[in-house]
Amino acid sequence: MKKLVTDTSWCKGCGICAAFCPREVLKIIEDKVFVEKEENCIRCGQCELRCPDYAIWLEEDKNE
Repeated sequence: MKKLVTDTSWCKGCGICAAFCPREVLKIIEDKVFVEKEENCIRCGQCELRCPDYAIWLEEDKNE
């Protein structure tokens, strides 16, 4: 299973990732992306694909 990872130090708060998320998992707060509803994430990768700053991605969960 993959998990959603964000690096707010790279995020410029453009909101593209949140706009393309089909399940409204992401939210921009104070110009940074945050995972608001992780339980709704379907791991489609649209956020990772659209982020111009590479601030969000899916990676293998090492705990599983």
